[in-house]
Amino acid sequence: MSDRGLTEDSGAPRLPSSFRVSPSKGLGPCGWILVAVSFLFAVITFPISMWLCMKIIKEYERVVIFRLGHILQGGAKGPGLVFVLPCSDSFIKVDMRTISFDIPPQEILSKDSVTVRVDGVVYYRVQNATLVVANITNADSATRLLAQTTLRNVLGTKNLSQILSDREEIAYNMQCILANATDEWGIKVERVDIKDVKLPVQLQRAMAAEAEAAREARAKVIAAEGEMNASRALKEASMTITESPAALDLRYLQTLTTIAAEKNSTIVFPLPLEILQAIIGAKR
Repeated sequence: MSDRGLTEDSGAPRLPSSFRVSPSKGLGPCGWILVAVSFLFAVITFPISMWLCMKIIKEYERVVIFRLGHILQGGAKGPGLVFVLPCSDSFIKVDMRTISFDIPPQEILSKDSVTVRVDGVVYYRVQNATLVVANITNADSATRLLAQTTLRNVLGTKNLSQILSDREEIAYNMQCILANATDEWGIKVERVDIKDVKLPVQLQRAMAAEAEAAREARAKVIAAEGEMNASRALKEASMTITESPAALDLRYLQTLTTIAAEKNSTIVFPLPLEILQAIIGAKR
């Protein structure tokens, strides 16, 4: 028999003193007689009894053995080979792997009186197999119910904006509360996530209208700022052109070139009087 199969997982916490039962005081004389008879029966019926007494515990499992109703000293056994007496012993296997479950959608009234439906997911694993067997009837069901209650209690203290934006903080608070509550059950809550927040249809429409109005207001502000910047630039350009009258004529010619490049059409271009006067004067 492997020594590894006789000791509890090294990563699990130490067994409370209330569960460290001394065989000499816990069983009593009659108990020891029954244990001796069971052991003698196992020896007499060997090797047939080997198939009943030897149990193979997998790497991810632990087994809690009860001898005449008392938990054996040392707590949970495994993995490896475990010896169980055929008549006086009974055992319960516990899965030590991480278990995940969905929190059903909960109708929650937020702090600002808004009804929302929120669901999540919880990951937990058994940390101490002995406590899971001895302290609670159904650890999985109790953890699920506690997760639902904790979700409702935590979100009931939050506003709608906090529920939508602070999901990580809410999940962390739930994990701390669940970890403290399930520690006595030998369960460790590893992670809690908020999956989805569903709002009523009327509230979704109202929020969409509000967001659309906010976007339109920002667009108008941006357009107004653009017009203001453009007017300032035009003012500076007009001041520069005023200082040099010939610059206005050059601007006319640039505009004419741009129009002619885009469309082939007849263009009536006003000729400045200064140029006409200069031409007439040169002919004379």
